[in-house]
Amino acid sequence: MELIDGVEFITVDKRAGLAARRGLRRRLGDRRFDVLLHMQLSLRASFISSAVRAPIRLGFDLARARELQWLFTNARIAPRTREHVLDSFLGFLDALGIHERALRWDIPLTPATLEYSQALIPDARPTLIISPCSSHSRRNWRPADYAAVANHAVGRHGMRVILAGGPSAMERDVGAAIEQSARVSLVNQIGRDTLPQMLALLSRATALLAPDSGPAHMATMVGTPVIGLYAATNPERSGPYLSRQWCVNAYPQAALRFRGRPAEELPWTEKIEEPGVMDLIEVAQVTAKLDELLAYEP
Repeated sequence: MELIDGVEFITVDKRAGLAARRGLRRRLGDRRFDVLLHMQLSLRASFISSAVRAPIRLGFDLARARELQWLFTNARIAPRTREHVLDSFLGFLDALGIHERALRWDIPLTPATLEYSQALIPDARPTLIISPCSSHSRRNWRPADYAAVANHAVGRHGMRVILAGGPSAMERDVGAAIEQSARVSLVNQIGRDTLPQMLALLSRATALLAPDSGPAHMATMVGTPVIGLYAATNPERSGPYLSRQWCVNAYPQAALRFRGRPAEELPWTEKIEEPGVMDLIEVAQVTAKLDELLAYEP
């Protein structure tokens, strides 16, 4: 967000509790704003929002204003049900009288980030980036399965395969396990880049393979299709907005196995983060999506 001109980005340390709210209030001083868009459904975010002075405090409708958000707003967007998270955010535009729908993420890529990406993807050879980890371990697929997809990408399509992700011990361990299981050469960049560098890398890739995670949405921002792996969460609610046709959706099977009900009968926000849920996704389903994507001609 800091890369976007005209956006003042203020970071609040959520671990600081009440001190974070007091610090934000001091930083904002006597500033007043025309409208607050309260788009985060958490009690912590609501407490933080109370430090922002604005006569119009726009939040979700009562049915969706979970965690007491409605106590911290005085205006609400129109009620809607079972829609994608991004569509729910567009409801805030409707409430402001803005009805144009132009999906555009104008995040400039700096020369340094472009240089980083060009060093890793220097030519037109098709490149698959695998970002294997979500913040929740039960949304993650098995390393051996990622390795099998990498073998297929290289063996059948001659692709370059790059592993990407953050610096956590879990992500590094998963990356190492994928490398060990793969029969082909991979480039392991896990923990070796910044978010802007990763965004630039995604912009040059042919496709991204990832579970429900931030990189899936970063790829969408730069127009790169995403093969999303979804079983613990519903891609119709939170999947990569422009790539839902490429997602492997095992959420309906997970609903039946772990909740005993069809997905249509579960609450729209229901997560099925159970041990083994991602094992419902088969390698053949993922490689078929990759084959279909590479053969696709819009």
